[in-house]
Amino acid sequence: MQFSTKQVNPEKLRTDCAVVAVQNGKLAGAGAQALDQALGQALIGALGRGDLGKRVGATQLVSLDGNVQRVLMVSLGESAQASDRQFVDACTAAYKSLATTASRDATSWLHEVAVEGRELDWKIQRSVRVARDTTYRFDRMKSKPDPAPKGPARIALAVGSAAEGRAAVASAQALANGMDLAKDLGNLPGNVCTPTYLADEARRLGKAHGLKVQVLDEKRMAALKMNTLLSVAKGSAQPPRLIVLEYRGAGARQAPVVLVGKGITFDTGGISLKPGAGMDEMKFDMCGAASVLGTMRAIAEIGPKINVIGIVAAAENMPGGRASKPGDIVTSMSGQTVEILNTDAEGRLVLCDALTYAERFKPAAVVDIATLTGACVIALGHHHSGLFCREDDLAEDLIAAGRTAGDTCWRMPLDDEYQEQLKSPFADMANIGGRDAGAVTAACFLARFTKQYPWAHLDIAGTAWKSGAAKGSSARPVPLLTEFILARAGN
Repeated sequence: MQFSTKQVNPEKLRTDCAVVAVQNGKLAGAGAQALDQALGQALIGALGRGDLGKRVGATQLVSLDGNVQRVLMVSLGESAQASDRQFVDACTAAYKSLATTASRDATSWLHEVAVEGRELDWKIQRSVRVARDTTYRFDRMKSKPDPAPKGPARIALAVGSAAEGRAAVASAQALANGMDLAKDLGNLPGNVCTPTYLADEARRLGKAHGLKVQVLDEKRMAALKMNTLLSVAKGSAQPPRLIVLEYRGAGARQAPVVLVGKGITFDTGGISLKPGAGMDEMKFDMCGAASVLGTMRAIAEIGPKINVIGIVAAAENMPGGRASKPGDIVTSMSGQTVEILNTDAEGRLVLCDALTYAERFKPAAVVDIATLTGACVIALGHHHSGLFCREDDLAEDLIAAGRTAGDTCWRMPLDDEYQEQLKSPFADMANIGGRDAGAVTAACFLARFTKQYPWAHLDIAGTAWKSGAAKGSSARPVPLLTEFILARAGN
């Protein structure tokens, strides 16, 4: 689907479908009203018949004769200003309805809706993102791909001048490309998306977008004493990889933002084996890594003046004769020793060595992203990602970015008192702290490896994918991370 901005004269408009919003019973925006005048007030007449429902997202398709073949009207409810959620819901309904038509092209005025606290660029970006999200398909593993959906291949956003909103469209397209990459990687099965596959994908990404890519194999990791990461991979035939991508959009002296992603390409739990029901969804345990790669693609396409490093700690967690056992003690790259009480708490083991490795970049800030704990799902459900952070400024920046991007996080405690639960009589720490506050103690474990820089941890176990009939990767938190980086760059 291609998007563009276009200066439109309603009198001369030719389009298969025009898309307009109805807010508080009236056509929203001067453009939509001018279109109705050019159509002989056909839309006002249709509204007068009362067929368009008042709930947010209700739609009505009006068929016409002439250069505009049809008009799709979408309700924003009865309020004078829409909320972020109402605007997104209306856009989702509009693009889903548009996809059922035979329209080859469409012209939209949805961005003329009044949304509380939001400017034109935000509305354009969100509209494009929603359209791309509703048309995403993953059928590459099927012998016969699903039939191509109907709907327009080209959508023009009607604006006052052709240049208006152009940068917003380009930014939204780049973000959608990054989200599509994250979704594709998450949706691939574990027998395809291995640590080696992720490394190869990073190399392809680097070649296509001018990123520097380095891949560390087992030998290199052993030389660096990354024993906690290596301990997770011991039971698998798939070799682990530490993947590093560098985007340099600013001078060499600018300290980079570092993103660190958990890349467990399949998680059986290891010797602490998970229950069989629903284990297929453990292919999504690399969604933190997928979000790093997706964000790096989006940033590379947008081109902000900032330095960003992406680190992916990739491994497969399997039971086997060489697998780590409960009670094993390993020495991390930092020199701290860890007693492995549960091999299913493996994400923090691959992350802690990657977080130590991040020190060499002298980062301005580090954000790690991981499907880390079921406890976070119990605490927050599937609406907010869990945010753990020592620095108030960094936490506030991430929360604000999430709100702007519609990819929210919720700050959780990180008090030193929780560290008591990680005590071990045999090592510097245990890798679990018991059932109580499981998401918090997991973050406290990571905090022990991040004392050299400002750091935040995003637990995305509840937000990275959806189960049930709509099973699939959500690409969260690519929008949050991208907005966070752009805001730091001053975009």
